[in-house]
Amino acid sequence: MSPLREVVVVFLRLGVVAFGGPAAHIAMMREELVRRRRWVSDAQFIDLLGITNLIPGPNSTEMAIHLGYLRAGPWGLVLGGVCFIVPAMLSVMALAWAYVRWGALPVASALLYGVKPVIIAIVLQAMWGLARTAVRGPLLAGAFVVAAALALAGVHELLVLFGAGGVAALVTPRRPAVAGAVAALAWATPARVMAAAAVAGGVTLGTMTLVFLKIGAVLYGSGYVLLAFLRADFVERLGWLTDRQLLDAVAVGQVTPGPVFTTATFIGFLLAGWTGAVLATAAIFLPSFVFVAASRPLLPRLRGSRRAAAFLDGVNVAALGLMAAVTWQLGRAAVVDPLTAALALAAAVLLMRTRVNSVWLLAAGGALGLAWQALHA
Repeated sequence: MSPLREVVVVFLRLGVVAFGGPAAHIAMMREELVRRRRWVSDAQFIDLLGITNLIPGPNSTEMAIHLGYLRAGPWGLVLGGVCFIVPAMLSVMALAWAYVRWGALPVASALLYGVKPVIIAIVLQAMWGLARTAVRGPLLAGAFVVAAALALAGVHELLVLFGAGGVAALVTPRRPAVAGAVAALAWATPARVMAAAAVAGGVTLGTMTLVFLKIGAVLYGSGYVLLAFLRADFVERLGWLTDRQLLDAVAVGQVTPGPVFTTATFIGFLLAGWTGAVLATAAIFLPSFVFVAASRPLLPRLRGSRRAAAFLDGVNVAALGLMAAVTWQLGRAAVVDPLTAALALAAAVLLMRTRVNSVWLLAAGGALGLAWQALHA
């Protein structure tokens, strides 16, 4: 199989089964592409994760874009991201059509009941493998613990990332560094896009597209941050959606596989049908492709400078700390009774002791959830 075809096949499959949010998606990529297919080493994977956390946009999609490039060059960059996005986009479009037609969302709670504990096991297994590579010495171990604690306390993720990177760089002997270039890229905002979106008026495809382009270009953080941006633009400023419609859109983004940014697909469909769904999806994800292409050449330069490499090491362990905090929060919602606890434990043991594909574990968890609901109906 050619590298480009392999990129297409792998990321289409991951796009179909990637439930659970960015931490889970990244864990699945690590299990598939580091542990099973050996496209990259753990050290390379962690570097990509670190720089991805420094730029706006959905982290897991940007990881797919980076990994696609490493495997198959520029076309791999494009197709890695597109193939990861498209399955989620299509599933959200189908749910949006059903929502418009019947005014309700299909029930997904039974499926997620069994899938979520497996996701927690996948994330924990990935974190263990990545931490063994990234956490080198007491300073980085301390940065990991502090980053996780600060994230749980509600400190903004950029402060955590740059703080850890800055401390690691400061205690390293000074040599020419390019960490500032990464910081500049992270804070760069396409001003013309933002201005155009701010002054545009009327319920038009152009205005909608510009708003989603702006959000994709400036958004850091979780689905809750995305919710705040969407509400400010589409509910409060433009008045195109109600709060109920917005919450339903975010719910669909959470319960479907793939990146939660496909919430934009649902909103685009509500506002302008199939055309609106496609345009909204393209607009919110386009900045991610641009940022990855722009940041990719910085990685060799970062590793070539002692201080910049130390900065990236600090960012890497902070990113793992953020991942640990998210896992704790997700775990409290996923492991809710003895059955889900047993399912999470069994999945973790299988992942640690065998080379079982996580896809099969997710399928088994989903089937168990559906069967459990049927028994108690």
